[in-house]
Amino acid sequence: MDDIDRLENYYFHEQGFETIEEANAWFEWEIPETFNIAHYVCDRWAATKGNDVALHIEEGGERRSAYTFRELQQYANRFASFLESREVGPGDRVAVNGTQCLQSLVAHLAAFKLGASTVPLSVLLGSDGLRYRLADSESVAFVVGQGAIETFREIRDDLDALELVVTNESFDGTGEINFWDAIEGHSNDFETRETDPEDEACIIYTSGTTGKPKGAVHAHRHLLGLLPQFISLQRHETGEDQVARTISEWSWIMSLNQMVFPPLFYGIPVVGSPGGSFDAEAEFELIERFDITHLNLPPTAVRMMMQIDGADEKYDLESLQAFSTGGESAGESIIDWATSTFENAAFIEGYGATEFGGLICDDPGFDYTHRTGYFGIPSIGHEVAVLDRDTMEPIEEPGETGELAVRYEGDPMLFVEYLERPEKTAEKIQDGWLLSEDIVSFNEDGYFQFHARDNDLIISSGYRFGPDEIEEALVTHEAVEQAGVIGVPHETRGEIPKAFVVLNDSYDPGEDRRSALKQHVKDRLAKYEYPRELEFVEELPRTSTGKLRRTALRERHDIAE
Repeated sequence: MDDIDRLENYYFHEQGFETIEEANAWFEWEIPETFNIAHYVCDRWAATKGNDVALHIEEGGERRSAYTFRELQQYANRFASFLESREVGPGDRVAVNGTQCLQSLVAHLAAFKLGASTVPLSVLLGSDGLRYRLADSESVAFVVGQGAIETFREIRDDLDALELVVTNESFDGTGEINFWDAIEGHSNDFETRETDPEDEACIIYTSGTTGKPKGAVHAHRHLLGLLPQFISLQRHETGEDQVARTISEWSWIMSLNQMVFPPLFYGIPVVGSPGGSFDAEAEFELIERFDITHLNLPPTAVRMMMQIDGADEKYDLESLQAFSTGGESAGESIIDWATSTFENAAFIEGYGATEFGGLICDDPGFDYTHRTGYFGIPSIGHEVAVLDRDTMEPIEEPGETGELAVRYEGDPMLFVEYLERPEKTAEKIQDGWLLSEDIVSFNEDGYFQFHARDNDLIISSGYRFGPDEIEEALVTHEAVEQAGVIGVPHETRGEIPKAFVVLNDSYDPGEDRRSALKQHVKDRLAKYEYPRELEFVEELPRTSTGKLRRTALRERHDIAE
């Protein structure tokens, strides 16, 4: 690898610093004049260690595949050539389903090589959610997995900008082409275009906590900003024995952008599994089979793994060095189980969001081990503060609550803008700070603690989403006059959506009606968004101006703010 390609600053963990203060004093963002994600996570490794494995795909049973960096590059080159032959080029957007498979990763790399950008989309999206995101992003192509193909076909005719549909496998229908047919006959050689670090690389949609989901635009430089937290999550290890895995589908900022691209930047192979529902026991098998050193998963998945009796005796789990989680706070039972089950692994909790990525986490490499009730310290390179919400000035005293914010200027990780939403962008970036809308505090040792959300965000099984889309989906049913949704506590999922529904006069409540409304939402939104609880009410609490008072719904359900 050429020295210019190494970007020495992002190997600060090899400098021998004993404290995080020393590392922060030495570190500065290193942003080359040209920067393309595909080059740094694939091309440069294909040239220097092309026969090393970049991607393991476990498909169940005896079927599994290993792809080297050279093979990954060749597939990406062939797919880029195909896309170019279909007039996809710089400035265009390619939507990609989050299935953990070769085709998904190749689609992202190929788009970057072309100078196009990608729109990661969950396989779980229903028709309304999928239609909105594809239309809002004006995606010209969609690389779609089998789990989403039928939902997509329902809305295909509603998408004027979409011209090309590529299926992951041979389930293509009329007007579609499968991936393997698409790359047939195309060259293994393709010159990756030089891109400016500020060029658009991907658009990741927010949870839609207020109104419709917003497309957070990230530039190629975004990857560089993610690297310091990844080093912390790795316990400062990036050697050849490392293997990384996240169980979340590759459509979220903390899965694709934090646990796929950063490992590949350091030449660390990634393990993917394209299966459908989460299989807790299968994760133990994967750790043993691939000698996984870093496993990332939400607390809900951890709770499911906790139900597998004797896993630490049945499987060889000694390879695991880091067990990281996020999305919601982990309780003591999770921490105790993880540290006893994976004796060689540090338990690490982290914090991030769609607009900025991984910002805060534990850092055992600098002796900032996990503390129950806290989610870590600011990652190297980022200027993080707790702002007084009245003065917008940083709070200096430990223990005082305010809004978590990060200095915007000069931080490569932070988003560029909300797509076609300048007023929303201006609300998010104020006085030089990118605001998180989360209320936090910090203690004397610099650990951050979460207190509340400044909106109605629901966190269920690690998925973060707002109630508005669910309410809108419910009122599209002929039986529903009004609907209000809140998150309520759940033993396994952390929270679940609960809907309060006012029916139209000619419709009666009952179990059949309740089931029909749940299914109505499930058909339109992501599978994790449908209201698992639904209560029929005579009226909903509202303000004098007619705004729904979700606080009153929480009080009715005896949920403290």
